[in-house]
Amino acid sequence: MDFLPVFLNIRNQRCLVVGGGQVALRKISLLLEAGAAVHVVAPSLINALETLRQQQKITYKAQTFESKHLDDNFMLVIAATSDSEINRNVYESACARNIPVNVVDSPKLCTFIMPAIVDRSPLMIAISSGGHAPVLARLLRARLETLVPHAYACLAAYAAKFRPLVKQRFTHQKNRRLFWEKVLQGRFAEMVLSGRGKAAQTYFMQLLAHENDSALQGEVYLVGAGPGNPDLLTFRAMRLMQQADVVVYDRLVSPAILDLVRRDATRIYAGKERDRHTLTQESINQLLVRLAQEGKRVLRLKGGDPFIFGRGGEEIETLADHRIPFQVVPGITAASGVAAFAGIPLTHRDYAQSCVFVTGHLKNNSLDLDWSALVRPNQTIVIYMGLLGLPVLCQQLIAHGCPASTSAAIIQQGTMQTQKIVTGSLATLPDLAAAAQLTAPTLIIVGEVVRLHQKLSWFEPDK
Repeated sequence: MDFLPVFLNIRNQRCLVVGGGQVALRKISLLLEAGAAVHVVAPSLINALETLRQQQKITYKAQTFESKHLDDNFMLVIAATSDSEINRNVYESACARNIPVNVVDSPKLCTFIMPAIVDRSPLMIAISSGGHAPVLARLLRARLETLVPHAYACLAAYAAKFRPLVKQRFTHQKNRRLFWEKVLQGRFAEMVLSGRGKAAQTYFMQLLAHENDSALQGEVYLVGAGPGNPDLLTFRAMRLMQQADVVVYDRLVSPAILDLVRRDATRIYAGKERDRHTLTQESINQLLVRLAQEGKRVLRLKGGDPFIFGRGGEEIETLADHRIPFQVVPGITAASGVAAFAGIPLTHRDYAQSCVFVTGHLKNNSLDLDWSALVRPNQTIVIYMGLLGLPVLCQQLIAHGCPASTSAAIIQQGTMQTQKIVTGSLATLPDLAAAAQLTAPTLIIVGEVVRLHQKLSWFEPDK
């Protein structure tokens, strides 16, 4: 994070703009909308600014900027001139006085930045690229303008109006939050957004009167986080991630996905690595039960899909035994997600008519797999968690009838910008993977479909 996003209350506060041209006009207009007492220093003003001066909306000094102009107790300063020397002087003078300063189109000379704004006051959305890609920020703003109707301003105003009543009705902060989540995603919100304000207010009061302030029963959301890329999350997963009080997450949940969880939710790491488990599976099961019994909404966030080598079935079986409500949100499993980003179709009419998923955990330096079922012709084999056992895996497949020339691939951190793909054959892949110094998580794909990788590869991560 290059800048801390904040919203400043500058109503009736003295703010200085250095410059009298079109760029200065845009900044001054924003400051006036926010209720600031705007002062301007410039040798001359364009006509629009002269009109504002005559209307006494700005205070003007017809002078070239000098550092002494900052001695008048300003809350912030904006430099909007075409003179780089003056702009730098404004920046250095403001920094010397610890006054927040923005030099337009000069990110290195800014202690704060002016974002693109979607104004649905009192609801405000600010978008910034840190000054590095302002056009992209404006394009995103234009998209958000279409996604957030102007009626959201009314919805936010009603929320502000009813907030004291809700606070009085609910003594538990959690219950207040749950109530607001319900009304702002339900019929009340739809009535406001469709212009039925009076009816919405009546409905709100009826809803509030029938709400119970007693402690609520907890619930567990078992959510698949997919193979790592946050773009692959489902809409339902995103919604539940924003509602949870606590998140219990695995090692394979990427930081980018974890950042999408509600920021004030408690985070509990329950990752498992080879020979090092933060919590045993039974401890995780009981933790979910205890948190739910405390009335919390618990997000159990798992990499991939929770029902494919995720032990999700064991966890919800324990929840069912304790009569804890739960719901399951499937995720894109590593096999399909990683293969798609690697350009390797798991089935193909010319190469494979079936696909099988197995885990590649070593036990006593061996793999306990049904080899005869794996070496069938025209079949793709996908091996989860098999990096350490890759040499044993390839040896055993060859020993049980797979040709040593069978195509194979191992993909590191598939779907992510750190994705790395190594392809070869059963005979060569172990040495190639060792030379590439791959790290977990990885996925191994064995079968002639791997030959399509070079032709169908489309994802080009930034290196």
